[in-house]
Formats: sequence, structure tokens, C-alpha cells
Amino acid sequence: MSGEIVEVGRVTHYFSRIGVAVVELKAPLKIGDRILIRGATTNLEQTVESMQIEHKPVEEAGPGQSIGLKVKDRVREKDIVYKLV
Repeated sequence: MSGEIVEVGRVTHYFSRIGVAVVELKAPLKIGDRILIRGATTNLEQTVESMQIEHKPVEEAGPGQSIGLKVKDRVREKDIVYKLV
């Protein structure tokens, strides 16, 4: 871990009832990656534990795909998702 952060996507929607963010990816993301979600009032760091595409669990996803990402806390539309590398 060099402590570098790489932008991987942006939150386009958040479902507060189920704690899931919809993220439009611009870089690959997979289960086990450490991510940081930042915005005007958001600063959340967590490990990717659950990801879905069209309600089906996936291990990884790539640029141009929209994923449902289980998050531990509230996030907001337009928050930026970074991968810690």
C-alpha cells in the first residue's frame, strides 16, 4: 500500500433504506478493494464486500458499468469513489 488514491467512479444514486450506492465506474473495481468515498459532506473508507450489476452479484466490474455497491454509511449523489492502492 503506497497510500495512493485513484478515482474509479462517481455515485449516481443512493438507496438509504438498503444502504446501497449506485456507482458509475470509470476504472475497474473488485471485491476486496479498499475504497474511499468523498464528497462535500461525505468521507467514508471501507472494503468492497458486495457488488451487483442488475441485481446479480459480481466479483468485479469495469469502466462504463453501473454497479450497486453496499456502503456502511450514507453517501450522496456526485460523491467521488476512489480506490486506495
